[in-house]
Amino acid sequence: MEPTVEIRRLFDMIPASARMMTKIISKPEQAKVIDTSFPFPWNWERPIYINFDLWHRLTKPQRDLLLLQTVSWLTGVKWFKPDIYQGVVLAGLLGGLVEFLHADALGVVIAGGLTTLAGFRITAINRSQHSQLNADEVAIKVAQRRGYSEVEAAQHLLSAIEAVAKIEGHSALDFTELIRCQNLRAIAGLSSIGVPEGYKN
Repeated sequence: MEPTVEIRRLFDMIPASARMMTKIISKPEQAKVIDTSFPFPWNWERPIYINFDLWHRLTKPQRDLLLLQTVSWLTGVKWFKPDIYQGVVLAGLLGGLVEFLHADALGVVIAGGLTTLAGFRITAINRSQHSQLNADEVAIKVAQRRGYSEVEAAQHLLSAIEAVAKIEGHSALDFTELIRCQNLRAIAGLSSIGVPEGYKN
């Protein structure tokens, strides 16, 4: 597989709204098939690293859905949206600035602590099973605009998750992957049992 050609093809798969911030980079030394870093607010560019030596072991539809899921998760991470935790971060930053200007060391520490705690909570929410399930469903919707049916897209993403685990030498899927697979089986009509609402919220 020629990485440059595949990168160009994959980039065309990405929704136009995500192309400005997404960058696909060949990283043959990594052990993972596809990887990305958690997108912090100061990182405008959101790189996706692919080991093309491993990537070529997947089928084209599996590669398409895996990329779309990764892009959907990356673009789904929202730091600046109306939310209690974003409000606490903003209040903490403003409070810290005011206390700093008044030379109140204790106030600065308290405001900084609030900001840090809220930041950790935002990060945890964006790493949760809910965010992964949501990214799966967004990826399926995007794939439907690329010629896949909903059932086909769900089946390809399901098989991609399982194939990646084998390629990377995992003995079993982790808990989040198991939840995602069950949800994808339900979408694909392979199972009548979906994921409990508690995992989606």
